[in-house]
Amino acid sequence: MAAGGLRRAGAAVGSYAAHPDPRAAIANTVALVIVSNQPFYPLYLCWAVSPVIAPSYLTFLSTPFFAAVPAAMRYSPRLGRSLLLVAGIGNTALCRVAFGQGSGVEVFLFPCLVLALLLFRRAERAFTLGFVALSFTAYLLPAASLSAPLHLYEPAEYAALQRLNFLSAASLTVLIGWLFVSRLATISDPDETEGRRRA
Repeated sequence: MAAGGLRRAGAAVGSYAAHPDPRAAIANTVALVIVSNQPFYPLYLCWAVSPVIAPSYLTFLSTPFFAAVPAAMRYSPRLGRSLLLVAGIGNTALCRVAFGQGSGVEVFLFPCLVLALLLFRRAERAFTLGFVALSFTAYLLPAASLSAPLHLYEPAEYAALQRLNFLSAASLTVLIGWLFVSRLATISDPDETEGRRRA
């Protein structure tokens, strides 16, 4: 019975993430992978960094936005792709406030930059440039303009937090690259033409 329930749940998630536009399908997959991993971030933080995990609870504020990406994608692929990037950049900026300058959380802007470059078509360069600029703005925001972090960790804990964030962001970036490479044949010139009609 449990196995059958898991299969049905997996099928429902797969159906929710499915989309005829390859870029939209990839964005949906990335969004739902992030949603599925967010509940584990406080556990990773407790195991690898410190038992003080309260700042990580702020990451859950972005969960509804990531979860809504496939729904928005059905309404408009361009809106869905944009929502994914807004949620990613916004979540990174929020975590920077929660954890402070020494946390290395800014590394999550790298998968956002990769998505900004790959999710939008040639005719959508304005969106690519806009989200690239927004990512750099989030990174370059002066530390003095931020409020004090919710908790000051020890130097060794900050080093461990940087390692955790690097591994997490690198894994997400590798996943994004793998998803695009695996669907490269479907992202072709005809896709560009269809995309201009659908977006």
